[in-house]
Amino acid sequence: MLARACGPVRGALRRQLHTVYQSVDLPETHQMLCQTCRDFAEKELFPIAAEIDKEHRFPAAQVKKMGGLGLLAMDVPEELGGAGLDYLAYAIAMEEISRGCASTGVIMSVNNSLYLGPIMKFGSKEQKQKWQCLGAAGGGALDSELCARRQWQRRGSRSHLRPGRGDSWVLNGTKAWITNCWDASATVVFASTDRSLRHKGISAFLVPMPTPGLSLGKKEDKLGIRASSTANLIFEDCRVPKDNLLGELGMGFKIAMQTLDMGRIGIASQALGIAQAALDCAVNYAENRKAFGAPITKLQGIQFKLADMALALESARLLTWRAAMLKDNKKPFTKEAAMAKLAASEAATAISHQAIQILGGMGYVTEMPAERHYRDARITEIYEGTSEIQRLVIAGHLLKSYRG
Repeated sequence: MLARACGPVRGALRRQLHTVYQSVDLPETHQMLCQTCRDFAEKELFPIAAEIDKEHRFPAAQVKKMGGLGLLAMDVPEELGGAGLDYLAYAIAMEEISRGCASTGVIMSVNNSLYLGPIMKFGSKEQKQKWQCLGAAGGGALDSELCARRQWQRRGSRSHLRPGRGDSWVLNGTKAWITNCWDASATVVFASTDRSLRHKGISAFLVPMPTPGLSLGKKEDKLGIRASSTANLIFEDCRVPKDNLLGELGMGFKIAMQTLDMGRIGIASQALGIAQAALDCAVNYAENRKAFGAPITKLQGIQFKLADMALALESARLLTWRAAMLKDNKKPFTKEAAMAKLAASEAATAISHQAIQILGGMGYVTEMPAERHYRDARITEIYEGTSEIQRLVIAGHLLKSYRG
């Protein structure tokens, strides 16, 4: 019944999105990628999204297929086994995958932006060749504590690395809110190597999973994005070879901040996918729901809601594409990524909220996907920097530009 309820809108959606892509004159490669991802999402993700959300089940088979399509290593050069595409392509693909299933979208986002991103930017040639292979199959996890910038500046990360015997470091401590960790084959960990230097004493390390001395905490029971696991990483005398240092010693904070800039484009795109799915659901329901002998889309109040939803969505999409294109052109994009993430995440929450309002009681039950979109949207305003943090980033860059 779920598929029947949401299916009729797809033809209209294809026409609408085709118009959007044509209006900004996107390259044919990107339009073909969009169609490929949309077809994959409708065939492989949409039918299982409600089920894996309910069961908190990692979509292993679908993630493996995504790896085969190159969606898990999109801007990794082809010679290293990636798709060799740009960040605009990544943003477009992320939106389409997240429209089919937001949990799968974050799995894709973390792997591309937060695991492979720092490896490709700061890793040695040998590290890129070795560790990209682990992530290309969907195995990347992230030390999500890298988001806690103020905590780091005050007292450093709760994890601690000290020189070990021979060619290794010894890692002890617990890292919280680690995305995909129950299903990962590797992770990027940020930890203090010199607490006296505060944030300048943080370093980044590549850690295979499983590895001796590393265990996993319980899976968090979350409001949304339930098919992606989230848990603690617990390190107890975990030895990390010296060669697993990413970048230089003490460069961890710089790596983390630049990684977050990239990651925010991915989360903005995930939010766009959730918002588009919620709008699709609302339009489809309103076209088929009749009151006073006519579809409720004839009512001005419903039309106003749909207009506001579409405006917020398309505005956020253009901000996201702008941030992606700035990155592709090797121009500063920190402020623009923050704007995109802020606009898209708040649009996703607002649009999914209004979708439930349009559906009324049907929006509140799991028979329709509107309630799942609402639950999934909420985290996009929190992870990789809350909306409040995005506003601080934007204001900081704005004021700096006025002061010269």
